[in-house]
Amino acid sequence: MAEAMLRDHDQYSCSICLELLRDPVTIPCGHSYCMSCINECWNTNDQKGIYRCPQCRQAFNSKPPLNRSTVLAEIMEKLRSTESAQSLAGPGEIACDFCSGEMIKAVKSCLECRASYCETHVQPHYNVPALKKHKLVKAAVIPVCPKHDKLLEVYCRTDQKCVCMHCLLDDHKGHDTVPSTMARNEKQRKLTDTQTNVKQTMQAKIKELQKMKMDITSHSDSAKKAVENSKIVFSEIVKLRKEAMR
Repeated sequence: MAEAMLRDHDQYSCSICLELLRDPVTIPCGHSYCMSCINECWNTNDQKGIYRCPQCRQAFNSKPPLNRSTVLAEIMEKLRSTESAQSLAGPGEIACDFCSGEMIKAVKSCLECRASYCETHVQPHYNVPALKKHKLVKAAVIPVCPKHDKLLEVYCRTDQKCVCMHCLLDDHKGHDTVPSTMARNEKQRKLTDTQTNVKQTMQAKIKELQKMKMDITSHSDSAKKAVENSKIVFSEIVKLRKEAMR
């Protein structure tokens, strides 16, 4: 059952956002995408007036009409309902704030609503014009300032902590601050650099250790040869003494 669901998920996923199709549309080459995804993709590359399928790269001289596929949309709705019914939130996972009864696993969190949603309850954020403007992120605990009850959108380098916009007017006024996303990217970059350096150092040490083992083996072989040569020389000395005593 799980394997069948996984195959269905892959078959009906948008190759741009890698999620289940939302407002699915099928372009002339036969590939399907979320309407918003293919629109954004084509609008970004609108300068040349040539529109390509992101998958097969077939080109269209004029922008193909994007008509919502009702049948495909119904299939998507059923597939989402099936997945939601079997996707209970486990320990440490974020649950949907709007599901009653069972704790259904959330797939997205809205920074404006400060709430998390499962596949079913997040749909209005894709369909309702006012909600489309909200910022959706991967399901997570949304950090909120305990003093002002606002999002922690700023990182204070002076105090090395995340703060909200209101904090900049009092406790952190005049401090060295940057957007929290920038600070997170900087830390991630430093972490990646550190991991790379550690990996390179480990590889160098491993090579050094291998060389030491080879040197030890080489010295051991040399020692064995010296012992064998000594035995030969000793045997010759004994032989010469015996001949001398005759």
